[in-house]
Parts: sequence; structure tokens; C-alpha cells
Amino acid sequence: MKIGFFDSGIGGLTVLGHALKILPFADYTYYADIEHLPYGEKTKSEVKQYVQKGMDYMAKIKVDAVVIACNTATSVAVGKLRKNYSFPIIGMEPAVKPAIAHCKERGKKVLVLATSLTLREEKFHQLIHRLDATEMVDTMALGGLVQFAEQFEFDTSDVYQYLQKKFAPLAIPDYGAVVLGCTHFPLFNNVLQQSFTKETVFFDGSVGTTNHLADILKQKGVAPSIDDKIKFVITNGKLPPNDVDYKKILQTYLHSI
Repeated sequence: MKIGFFDSGIGGLTVLGHALKILPFADYTYYADIEHLPYGEKTKSEVKQYVQKGMDYMAKIKVDAVVIACNTATSVAVGKLRKNYSFPIIGMEPAVKPAIAHCKERGKKVLVLATSLTLREEKFHQLIHRLDATEMVDTMALGGLVQFAEQFEFDTSDVYQYLQKKFAPLAIPDYGAVVLGCTHFPLFNNVLQQSFTKETVFFDGSVGTTNHLADILKQKGVAPSIDDKIKFVITNGKLPPNDVDYKKILQTYLHSI
């Protein structure tokens, strides 16, 4: 089976890591659109254009399915894309539903962390409204973490200072759950957890997305590959620069989950 993963940069590696655990025998192509990141600061039309180019590449290499491992790209573009391509396209959705269920039992609030574009999208607001959770869900844009991740800064003093400043206005004990609504954010799990109480539970949509991927491939009857292999490409299918070791970052994350 041939599976494509698409993201603006390295964030989607956190989703690929979960996929490797449940679908170890597959040929993976990971496409990082690094020439256009960060998506969270782009216009909707720009993001749609970038994602379409990525999907054209996936069609060219004849994948069996694609995971858009980017919350921003999913919220902006996934609906139209599914109509334009023959292969299944699985997107990301912030894991708000389980977070709300967890907090309702405890009388706590949910904090959703994402990019500004994801939080502005109607798709996100409809999700909160559908769950009747407007009063118990707070949001915060943390686009700076995307920039830190792409510079391979995960636990530097600059990261700590950035989060300390962003979280300073919050009443931290009020939150029973934090939703990581950007695939870059699990790369900062250790740092983020230090900013909240020990009782705070963190949720992200990676497990749900990869389980959905596995179900779709099973329904299609796609056979596993004999061996697993991963190919990494960047914008327009070019090879990554020599100083970007995607496999090393992926292996480090795999050891943490």
C-alpha cells in the first residue's frame, strides 16, 4: 500500500509516527511544503493553491490514500479536494470532542491551541457549536511554535519565554484539558505539559486520524507492502535540503509516544 502524507513542514511527522505504529508495512511518501510555511499566516486562497499542488504530486505517484497532516490545510481545503481526486483524503480535526467529555465530568474548561487561521475558520466554530461547548472552550493561537519547530527549537529558553508570555493571562487551574490543534504542537509536549497542572490532560487528533486511515484502507482492500519504507520530499517533489533530517526527527518522536 502506498500512503501519502502532506504538511507545510515537519509537524505532520507527529501523525506519521502514529501511522507507523498501526500500519508498519506500507510505502510512505512525506511531502513537506517548506517553501510556503507557515500556513497559519497565509490567506485561504494561498493555502488552497499550495495544497492542490501537493495533491497533484500525490496523484502523479499514484498513492492509495493521502493524509493531510495539517489542521490549517484541512480546515481550509479538504472539502473541495475530496471532490477532485479519486484517492481518499483524510484530514485532521482538533480532538475537541473527547476533551469536552473529559472536562464536563470534572467541571473544568478546555483550551484549544492552534494557528490563527484554523481558529478563524467556520469549520472550527461549527464544531464547537455542534458540541454545545461555546462556554467551556477557550482558544489561543500559537503560531510562534510552528516557527520554533521549523528551526528545530523544541525546548530552548526562547520557547519557554514565548509560552510563559502567552499563558500569563490564563487561569491555569481552570483547564482540565488542552487540545493540540496543530500537528507541530506535539513536538513540544514536554514543554507544554510543564505550563499546566499535573491533572491537565492533553489531546491531539493524530490517533483518530490514523485509525480512520487504517479503516479506509481496509475497506478498500488495499494490501500491505512486503517492507516498509519512507520517502521524504519537499515543495514540488524536490529532495529535502541536506541539513534537514526528517527521519531523525521522526525517530525521536516515535520514542516519545
